[in-house]
Amino acid sequence: MKELKIVTKIVISSYSELNEKEKSLIDLAKNATKNAYAPYSKFSVGAAVLLDNGEMVTGNNQENIAYPSGLCAERVALYYANATFPNAKVEAIAVAAYFKGDFVEKISPCGACRQVLQETEGRYKSPIRILLYGKKEIYIVESANDLMPLSFSF
Repeated sequence: MKELKIVTKIVISSYSELNEKEKSLIDLAKNATKNAYAPYSKFSVGAAVLLDNGEMVTGNNQENIAYPSGLCAERVALYYANATFPNAKVEAIAVAAYFKGDFVEKISPCGACRQVLQETEGRYKSPIRILLYGKKEIYIVESANDLMPLSFSF
């Protein structure tokens, strides 16, 4: 029997340590939470995507009373980016969440969003920098592979 040890590197940063593009991406993700449609969970999530053509697009979670019909902010932003700019590579994504009157500490993408992030990386053959906003700290992950090292693919 063998053992496989998987290590994930996460850089912990403050907002002030980010570069201007990263700050803009975080600000857009935070702002996108305001337009989330979350009448059931009251948990508003915003995502902002930076493309290699310089464009930044946003998305937010969209709930539905038929629960599985909703979509997470990350997938809304990624799908919008791919639909609007199909030839632009995704360089980075920032995610923020707002609940009970304040931003939460570090939200992390769900499994479905991680799978979409990973497939997007594969599509463009380039890692996506992931910034997970928290009021005190921002977690930075260099690739979706780091969030989901044993992903589904064929």
